[in-house]
Amino acid sequence: MKIFNIVIFAFLVYTFSSCVPARKFEEIAEKQEICAKDLKALKTLKTELETENVELQSISDRLSEETKRLRSDTTLLGKSLRMKEKQYDKINLLNERIQEQLEMLQKGNAIEKQQLMADLERRKMELLKLEDELNELEIDLNAKKVDLENMSIKLQKREERVNELEQIIANKDAIVKALKDKVANALLGFRDKGLSVEEKNGKVYVSMDAKLLFASGSTKVDAQGVKALKELAKVLESQEDLEILVEGHTDTDKMKSSSHPSDNWELSVLRATSVVKIMLSNSKMDPVTISASGRSEFIPIDSENKAKNRRIEVVLIPKLDELFDIISN
Repeated sequence: MKIFNIVIFAFLVYTFSSCVPARKFEEIAEKQEICAKDLKALKTLKTELETENVELQSISDRLSEETKRLRSDTTLLGKSLRMKEKQYDKINLLNERIQEQLEMLQKGNAIEKQQLMADLERRKMELLKLEDELNELEIDLNAKKVDLENMSIKLQKREERVNELEQIIANKDAIVKALKDKVANALLGFRDKGLSVEEKNGKVYVSMDAKLLFASGSTKVDAQGVKALKELAKVLESQEDLEILVEGHTDTDKMKSSSHPSDNWELSVLRATSVVKIMLSNSKMDPVTISASGRSEFIPIDSENKAKNRRIEVVLIPKLDELFDIISN
């Protein structure tokens, strides 16, 4: 190749040197030099291109291998894709079924929701009713509370009155006991002669057998009876706030006299009256505080012993005006 180029070059030189002028030759020589440089540059470029071609071929080989691998992977991916598509179809079918079930549930939930709303509304009305009842109960409770407070005040006042009454009763009981002891001591000498003194139901009972005071069937008090009545009157004349009731009692035997007293009623009244007169005439007792009454045969104390039923009872009753004033107020 190089020899051929040299021959061509020599031929051209000879031809131009013999046929063209020197100036033309120089121009041709310059062009030849430029062509040589271009040729050299082209050779260099060719070498570079050949080197690059080798590299590109290597890259092409690698790309071919990569393409084969990718094709293989693509085949596997295709199989996997088809499997995934089948799975997707199954999942999609399952999703459609789930969607259908969900729609059915939503329809059911709508009915259930309506039922729940109706139940909620019913409970709301019940709650409002209960709230109204609660308000009424609260109003009633407040009224009851006011009543309770008023009752508590009244109860407190009542307790104060009860305490006051209890104190008065206790004082009266003490007075009655002291009176009973005083009367019993004054009449101590008549104890074995048919006279007794006892306290009962807040009262003092001075009981005297008829034989201590009267002869049989008589209404006149004998000397021994007068003495006992005087002693009793002296004790009672100094007592205040005291009511005195003289009661005459008989047995069941009928009166045999046609004159006074004609029966046990008259006998019991007349004997009680005689006792009252003796007590008033022998003391400073206030007649307003003493009275006489006859009980005849109808309040016996011993059905087996008639003598005990024939008696005079002087009942000493403490006045309870103070107590009644407290109760009435």
